[in-house]
Amino acid sequence: MGKLLRNSWALFTGFSVIMISHGFQGNLLGVRAVLENFNFIATGTMMSGYFIGYFVGANMIPNLVGKVGHIRVFAAFASMASLSSLVHAVFVDPFIWTLARFLTGFSMIGILIIVESWLNDRATNKTRGKVLSLYMFITFFAFALGNLLLNVSSPKNYEPFILISLLFSISLIPILLTKRKPPTFKKISSIKIKELFKISPFGSFSTFCSGFIFSAVFTMLSVYAVTMNLSVFEISILLFSVTLTGALFQWPIGSLSDNYDRRIVIIGCCIVSSIFAFLSIGASGLSFDNLFIEEMFRFNYFSSETTMDKTKLFIFIILLAGMTLPLFALNLALVNDYIPKEKFVAAGAGLNIVFGLGAIAGPIICSVLMNFLGPNGFFIHLIIFLLIIAFFGIFRLTRRKYEDNPDSTFTPLPKDITPLGIELDPDTGVDLSNTNKNQLK
Repeated sequence: MGKLLRNSWALFTGFSVIMISHGFQGNLLGVRAVLENFNFIATGTMMSGYFIGYFVGANMIPNLVGKVGHIRVFAAFASMASLSSLVHAVFVDPFIWTLARFLTGFSMIGILIIVESWLNDRATNKTRGKVLSLYMFITFFAFALGNLLLNVSSPKNYEPFILISLLFSISLIPILLTKRKPPTFKKISSIKIKELFKISPFGSFSTFCSGFIFSAVFTMLSVYAVTMNLSVFEISILLFSVTLTGALFQWPIGSLSDNYDRRIVIIGCCIVSSIFAFLSIGASGLSFDNLFIEEMFRFNYFSSETTMDKTKLFIFIILLAGMTLPLFALNLALVNDYIPKEKFVAAGAGLNIVFGLGAIAGPIICSVLMNFLGPNGFFIHLIIFLLIIAFFGIFRLTRRKYEDNPDSTFTPLPKDITPLGIELDPDTGVDLSNTNKNQLK
């Protein structure tokens, strides 16, 4: 591990700074949007701009890297991300912010592809498990740390956006000064969506619904927190805790899924998450704006006469995130249970597409529910998709017996990982010591 850090310090340093800036920017915009009196739908649409850019970039950037090279593409997209943050400070308008978020998403997928491709080049069959673990730790910890920067200055000021731009610019320095040659880019093919659904209907469908859930958690939770009149410090602590808990819960839940039917573990996570979402509604002390929904929650615990219990609300939201955020990696492991080892990476690429389709619409649907039902529409959004996964999973249990694949085990993964990052998983069986001879066709 020491040798790995010495050889890759520039890459990890630059990437850490980028993830700090990335974590800071996403939630800063959610807070600022509420302070600027953007309505929920405008805010949700703006947040979806990121995922649209991310999805478009995933299909365009690999060809660009092959033509231009790693360092030039990294520098170009880090600069573009820096520019987009300044656009937010200069033009406070929902439409302009949506375009800027598109640029951020397009830039971030480019940066991630470069970083993960570089890590693949540095890793060997003996070290790639350690590389993936270190990559995941840096991703989650830096992203969580970025949320604490909300306390640096008031979200109403322009200084936070300047800081984001500054961090993106700083991230360029270690990468551009590295002496190591960039790797030869290796394209990765994906399995078609229809084929993925035939391989694992539940895994594919759950991944699609997880896109709706994850995108809402990482974009609209800050909006919810502001509308609940939490202080900036409280919001930063909540977002920091949610991110770290989502990372820490991956190991015990993943271990459980390796010993029991993975479908049951996914269903269990969704049901438990739904319970925590219901409890969060109760702890919020808010009634619903919609009379029909309000009638459904007329029992005492959800009475509109209660007041918000911040301690319980924080605990329930954090536990909700802990049970929810391992879902992507669980779904990937489930699909891998039904395919040969050599198709693991291709399946991961296909699931990224499925996940992205759901993520694009997630913030928009969540914002619509919050617009009609009030802030607790955020939890209703999560409950709907969590229960859809659970019910479909129960249905699939009656249609297919579980197949244990000894080559497939759960691997904790960051939410934004690309197929190149998935390739670092030792279970994929890809020989990283000689990648040119082992490209996935």
